[in-house]
Amino acid sequence: MTSRIVVLGGTGEGLLDRLRAVRADGDVPLVGNDRWPAAHWDAVRELAASGPVPAQTAWATLTSGTSGTPRIVLRSAASWERSFDSVSALLASPRDADAEQRILLPSPPASSLTLFSLAHALAGGPRPILPDGTDRAEATVLHGTPQALSAALAADELPRLRTALVGGSHLPAGLRAQAEARGLRVVAYYGAAELSFVALDTGEGLRAFPGVELEIRDGELWVRSPYTARGYLGGPGPMRTDGGWGSVGDLATLEDGVLTVQGRGDAAILTASATVIPDEVETGLRALPGIADAVVLGLPTDGIGALVAAMIEPEPGAPPPTARELRTMATARFTSSHRPRIWFEGPLPRTATGKPARAEALRRIQAGEARRCA
Repeated sequence: MTSRIVVLGGTGEGLLDRLRAVRADGDVPLVGNDRWPAAHWDAVRELAASGPVPAQTAWATLTSGTSGTPRIVLRSAASWERSFDSVSALLASPRDADAEQRILLPSPPASSLTLFSLAHALAGGPRPILPDGTDRAEATVLHGTPQALSAALAADELPRLRTALVGGSHLPAGLRAQAEARGLRVVAYYGAAELSFVALDTGEGLRAFPGVELEIRDGELWVRSPYTARGYLGGPGPMRTDGGWGSVGDLATLEDGVLTVQGRGDAAILTASATVIPDEVETGLRALPGIADAVVLGLPTDGIGALVAAMIEPEPGAPPPTARELRTMATARFTSSHRPRIWFEGPLPRTATGKPARAEALRRIQAGEARRCA
């Protein structure tokens, strides 16, 4: 029987049981975010039903799409299962060797970061506590973004917490020090929805995750790994393959085994647990009334990686949309991760060929030369 993708809501108790039931039927679960606009839900369901789903596909996640262009990442069960033993070893706490582990998952289950931990739980890993759970105080482990770790430390409501597994964006050294001063063991990692775990940092820099090989080609990171996804449903995505190697386009250096990731070569924005492709958001913005052109970029922000910002060029002869109007239109069109949070207005800086110049727009914003939308 051919598998199908089953789209599930992402909140409420019983999600783990629903995932287990879908997998038991031989189908592929894809968890959505209940905060998505209706148009995004419709687009995801349509794409999920477009098939066919390759044999041996077990999990599906969404990545790098706006409400108009969702992209589904497909992976086998083994691509995650092969890393479970290594992850379990990272999460183990010598202080509570005999205690039951409970893992707090602050990011929504639509995130591949959280879905991985739910898949681990189905295979005997720590019991999950979802964002809407009432048993947060029982958490012994946190798996989330730097922003989630910062919020947990500020709330000071997790008396049993011993270990933090942190991904999604760069972990600031100050936040690591703050967590370790509270007695937490902190393991940061670099990965991607398509590649899963790539490198770990326990305090001495990122080094290859067990079983992963790293290589730099023309400044770009390539990975050979047993944890790589199978590909995409709904057209090509940023991952490229070459034999057993794969890359999502991140620029990096590798010196004495220590990996330094410099960001996406295609200017993708890494924000919290999401990857935002500026071109896709720009396409959506150009379709909105009152906007002739737009450029989208990431403003570096501690804790989340970058904040999505947009500079718009109003249609000639028409009053520019206000910041409030832009926020309203963006809320209806984009998912939360892809929605610009700060708005500026043009005219846009352009290259010699007439294309919007993203780097110059960023320079103007950071230099205070750009005008904020009123």
